[in-house]
Amino acid sequence: MFNAMWTLLCMLGLLLAARPALADVLDQVRSAGVLRVCIWPEYYGVTFRNPRTQQLGGIDIDLSAELARDLGVKLEHVETSFPQLAADVNAGRCDVAMFAVGMPPSRKEVLAFTEPYMQSDIYGVTNRASRTVRQWADIDQPGVVVAVQAGTFMEPVMKDALKQARMVVIKPPATREQELEAGRVDVFMTDYPYSRRLLDNADWARLVSPPKPFHVLPYGYAVKKGEARWLARVDEFVAAIKRDGRLLAAARRHGLADIVVTR
Repeated sequence: MFNAMWTLLCMLGLLLAARPALADVLDQVRSAGVLRVCIWPEYYGVTFRNPRTQQLGGIDIDLSAELARDLGVKLEHVETSFPQLAADVNAGRCDVAMFAVGMPPSRKEVLAFTEPYMQSDIYGVTNRASRTVRQWADIDQPGVVVAVQAGTFMEPVMKDALKQARMVVIKPPATREQELEAGRVDVFMTDYPYSRRLLDNADWARLVSPPKPFHVLPYGYAVKKGEARWLARVDEFVAAIKRDGRLLAAARRHGLADIVVTR
């Protein structure tokens, strides 16, 4: 009986040893000939779908194409959102998230990140005619309603920072701009890239900047944890575009040169 069990265990061990190792993400990308990149198509200047032309544009639309070219594969964009980001990456819906993903500790617990390639502070956007919020100090005051987008890093930061104002979390299909225009909120919090959308397209919008750094957060590209070889390859790409000027050139094309991290 013992000999039979021992023989069975030995055979099982040989079978397991003979199985090919599971391919990592880099091998899968090369084998499939396709790089799947998660994007959020509402991110102006980063990964934005123009509502008139339906064309995608932005720094990470350009740079995702560069990464695919460097790998010698085709590019496929996969739409996601900040609340859905970690689930989509970890479920393998995409190989990498490339849409200026902020790197707070909570995201680092569930995703692996490259070195930063941009960084941004938090800004307020209000109505130019507003008498309630005219400067940064007016935001955290009794009676002020402050909006944040669900799933963004502004949500936990402002929840901790606001002591007197009331915060509301905006979830699709509602938008921060609609809530502000309708007068249901007094100001919404965003980052530098997204603020450009309103400042470039809405003459009623006004930027409220902090008088000193408030919460500067680095942005990187995100991959599934445990994929060290794939992370190293994407990090290699980040280092290359900093070194050869592709990062700065793309940032200048999309008005984001002021927040690029070049080292």
